[in-house]
Amino acid sequence: MRKYLFILLCACTLFSCREYQVSDDPSLRLRFSEDTIRFDTLFTEQGSATKQLMVYNPNTNAVVIESVWMKEGEAFRINIDGEADLARLKNFTIYGGDSLLVFIRVTDFGPMAENGTIRVEDKIHFHLAAGTTQEVVLEAYAQNATRIGSPGCKRTEIAGDYTFTAGKPYIIFDTLIIGGALTIDAGAQLYMHRGASIYALGDFHAQGTRETPVLIRGDRLDNLFDSVPYLYAGGSWGGVYLQSETPRDYQISYTDILSGTIGLACTSTCTGTLPSLRMDGCRIHNHNLYGLVLSHVDALVTNTEISNCASYCVYCEGGEHEFVHTTIASYFGHTNIRIQSASKENVAAVYIDNLSKSEPRTITSFYNSVITGYTANQIVVATPFDRYYPGVFKGNYLKTDTLRMPHAEQNTYYEKTADTTAVFVKDFYKYKEYVYYDFRPDSLSPLRGIGDSIAALPYPLDRNGVSRAGTKPDAGCYQYLP
Repeated sequence: MRKYLFILLCACTLFSCREYQVSDDPSLRLRFSEDTIRFDTLFTEQGSATKQLMVYNPNTNAVVIESVWMKEGEAFRINIDGEADLARLKNFTIYGGDSLLVFIRVTDFGPMAENGTIRVEDKIHFHLAAGTTQEVVLEAYAQNATRIGSPGCKRTEIAGDYTFTAGKPYIIFDTLIIGGALTIDAGAQLYMHRGASIYALGDFHAQGTRETPVLIRGDRLDNLFDSVPYLYAGGSWGGVYLQSETPRDYQISYTDILSGTIGLACTSTCTGTLPSLRMDGCRIHNHNLYGLVLSHVDALVTNTEISNCASYCVYCEGGEHEFVHTTIASYFGHTNIRIQSASKENVAAVYIDNLSKSEPRTITSFYNSVITGYTANQIVVATPFDRYYPGVFKGNYLKTDTLRMPHAEQNTYYEKTADTTAVFVKDFYKYKEYVYYDFRPDSLSPLRGIGDSIAALPYPLDRNGVSRAGTKPDAGCYQYLP
């Protein structure tokens, strides 16, 4: 027994000596977790999130890194095992099988063209005492932007009219209040800092087109981690609020409002003539509370997707609202990764409040639309007498266990026993498989061919420009395309 114990101790001692023995063999190499560290497009003066680089010594013996330096040393900052001053990183040892952790971030892009995009590159050099030098490439792209407000400010107020134009994007750092008419030109891009919101107190026109949409989203363009963009995490900014005490004109076309706390809240204190909203070809997606709120507003919403909100995707109270060829899909949090700061509430995708006796009555109608999600009931009509509710439901696909009004019979209803085919191309997010939500109809979808042809006539093209002619229209804002 003593013999075997002695042999074991000798073996451990020899292995330990080899592990800590410094080699001067010039053929030994370090191994890196990545050969190139890339940062997605950032904004100048914004900096970046911190990325990590692992430096491994895969050899049995230890190696000495004599020095570390960067070729340029301006745009990037690195920190190695807690040391940020590269001049002090001299003659340090990585033992056999051990590793170093390097933190890297972008800090400065330098001067650039007014509306241009700049690429910066640098290299981290690791010079070994044995005489060899290895390098890792650092690469980042930056875009110039117009800044409104500044970090730490509470609000920025503009008393008169204001226009966001295409070209150089905008970064909005705080609460922006526009007292006059607000116009957003086709192709304009608004990037909202954490907590930032837009309040429009006058008329509001967002004039996107199918080819050049308006974009309103958070200002983090990099990844949360791995292959998960910050864009996929809701609640990264506040919301867009249209508020008035007098009738206003709101026109919104081909505008994407993504991943805020609230998408669009259109509210007024009017009781007579109400503000008017016309929304076409838009996408309101991935918000930590509501998607679209209509309160004391008349609205026509067409060819629009409103999807994945932790609370109601659509909330209506007061006014006449008509939804034609809309896709309302409530699959917030239907994913194999927890990235949301909010949890899905156990509420319907659509809530219609017609209970008030003192405020304007609510008349909300749906034609050729989809209202569905992954819980049982996705539409609630709160009204004193269901039978006499004046809203119309026709040509829709509805997932509900409560809506069985006499005037809502010309629809296709979700049936658990019969509805075995997929409704959408993808109603979930799987980050490792790079699969994200896609609310177009599946090839065998129950949405296909159930729409009312008369209601579809004013809208011969779907949100993506696919023709509805020559066949019965599909329900929703997307026509099936083989």
